[in-house]
Amino acid sequence: MDVQGQKADVKTSLQAIALKAEMQPGYRFQNLFGMLNEEMLKDSWQYIRKDAAFGIDRVSADEYEQNLDENIHQLVEDLKQKRYRAKLVVRRYIPKGDGKYRPLGIPATQDKLLQLAVKRILQAIYEQDFLDCSYGFRPNVGALDAVDDLDMKLQFGNYNYVVEADIKGFFDNIGKEMLLEMQAERIDDKAILWLIKKWLDAGVLDTDGKVLYPEKESPQGGVISPNLANVYLHNVLDKWFQKDVIPHCSGKAILIRYADDFVCAFEKLGDAERFYEVLGKCLGKYGLELSAEKTRIIPFSRSIQPGKTSFDFLGFEFRWGKDRKGRPLVKRRTAPKKLSKSLERFKEWFKKSRNLRLPELFKLLNAKLRGYYQYYGVIGNFRSLQQFFYRVTLLLMKYLNRRSQRPSYNWAEFNQLLEQFGIEKPHIDRRPKRYRKMSAKPIMA
Repeated sequence: MDVQGQKADVKTSLQAIALKAEMQPGYRFQNLFGMLNEEMLKDSWQYIRKDAAFGIDRVSADEYEQNLDENIHQLVEDLKQKRYRAKLVVRRYIPKGDGKYRPLGIPATQDKLLQLAVKRILQAIYEQDFLDCSYGFRPNVGALDAVDDLDMKLQFGNYNYVVEADIKGFFDNIGKEMLLEMQAERIDDKAILWLIKKWLDAGVLDTDGKVLYPEKESPQGGVISPNLANVYLHNVLDKWFQKDVIPHCSGKAILIRYADDFVCAFEKLGDAERFYEVLGKCLGKYGLELSAEKTRIIPFSRSIQPGKTSFDFLGFEFRWGKDRKGRPLVKRRTAPKKLSKSLERFKEWFKKSRNLRLPELFKLLNAKLRGYYQYYGVIGNFRSLQQFFYRVTLLLMKYLNRRSQRPSYNWAEFNQLLEQFGIEKPHIDRRPKRYRKMSAKPIMA
């Protein structure tokens, strides 16, 4: 079978699973393990990030691809004979910007490929189950969609109170057995559950050379980890909010969730207080804990004096203000903490990159600035973009003048340099989506 034929066959199989999952919400799928054949794995290879860090096997994607057919054939044989063993996950720590570090798990290339194939199968099933309030790590939606949706609901939905919540170390505290039980509600295939358990139980090689076997934890960085996390919170939080919280509210209530970051809004104070009281107990049943200092009820109403209350969500600060005609308007700007963290990252990058040739330096800098504007360039946030741009240019001038013992540029010369290389200036990159259609549940191609 040619490549196009393989791709069409895989896509048809996934679409058939998605259709069955949508038509039969309680159906438990069997014989999924048999889909992990050479055609599925070869088709999945195109979605592997080729520039990602390699794991404990020290085999890069380029090296694995040099003998792709042979490597995939051997992997399929190992699966058939149940000889497959998940390799240790290499742990790296990435700075969060507040002096803390986030652990990141890096699987071996072969494990990444197999996880991706299983993820596609699970995604075809669970995309039919996930609710519209869930945005994280799903096809065709993302963080900015969650931000837009929350903005629209607060503006037009007559919500007066927001519960801002934070789950402590979510990925470190996922209950493995409970997660497998949740998976078994949709999957009646012991071999697939066996694979998932292997990845959950895989040892972690820490930076000090010690091998750890955490009782809990779904390592961040694994290809399948976001899907497993969504399944967990879909069962723990989303369904509970829809089936138990909303029906018992005397007013309106909404939940917007991106991975483990979520915000709830309520029309009535009593509803917000009751939810606040039971939220920790509900999460506690599943091994999760709220951060007390980051969980609170916030009055958030158009009747409050503009600028008096605010909250942060996915890098944006939400607050009530006024539009040009003096009418109440929900406004968004870059959250001050996020702005400071971004500037700190640019500062560290300038330190490392200041000696690059200027054409290369500005090419990379402009790519970084475009990425920043693509996320934070929303209507109403132009002033924050200008502030960010000004402070970035100050950092740029500072570190360019450290390329030699004597300062290289005064202000006039520096501005000429910016014009010469066409630095990317602040601009609004995104218009809000007024409506979000989720009737046609997507699957991964």
